[in-house]
Amino acid sequence: MFEKNDAASEQVSATGSIDRGLKSTEAVVPSESDLAHARAAAADAIAREGNDGSTPWNNPESGASGNITPLGTSYGQGDLRCRGFLASYTHGPAQAWLQGEACRMGVGKWEVKNLRPLSQG
Repeated sequence: MFEKNDAASEQVSATGSIDRGLKSTEAVVPSESDLAHARAAAADAIAREGNDGSTPWNNPESGASGNITPLGTSYGQGDLRCRGFLASYTHGPAQAWLQGEACRMGVGKWEVKNLRPLSQG
């Protein structure tokens, strides 16, 4: 679900250079293990449906961490209810912002459908 390509890496580099005072000189690509922890936290945060701030996440195995921040309210997309979110990612000196979308069908569980570097335009 996390696409590793040159365009995505360039977006992460651009994001890292302007992230609220955070500096990064190289593209940050979270590991699959880190992304799995972030996805699980995102599904939990989105399931609450409210705009009650950010939800922290961490991967105790790698030391990576961040926050999940739901955006707006859920919206219809065919038979699905979906909601966007932002995810911060920190692992040692590496820092990045990711954007994602989680969806559910009916009263089922929320699932992260995509998680990628934050677009800058």
